Amino acid sequence: MTDIAARKAQITERKLELLARMTFVDEELSTHGSADWEDNATEHEEDETLQALGLSAQREIPMLEAALKRIEAGEYGFCTKCGSQISDERLDLLPATPFCRDCAQ
Repeated sequence: MTDIAARKAQITERKLELLARMTFVDEELSTHGSADWEDNATEHEEDETLQALGLSAQREIPMLEAALKRIEAGEYGFCTKCGSQISDERLDLLPATPFCRDCAQ
């Protein structure tokens, strides 16, 4: 049986981690712009990695927010497509998933 309070805490913590990551990425990107060609090339490579981290966070946060809304509505742990219960094993791996294993395929 899924412990909803624990899931909510887990999802909320993950959301806070991602928001902190996005803040870090924004701050880090704003400091780049060296006048030295070699340093600028290195910074450009780092920027691409930072941007990828920021984009992945931007994609995950809405999923986490939707999961929190499902918790508040009493609908968490049930597939939004077919309505069947999502297994605890699947929720352990993907706490914000809106789909059961069958509907996710």
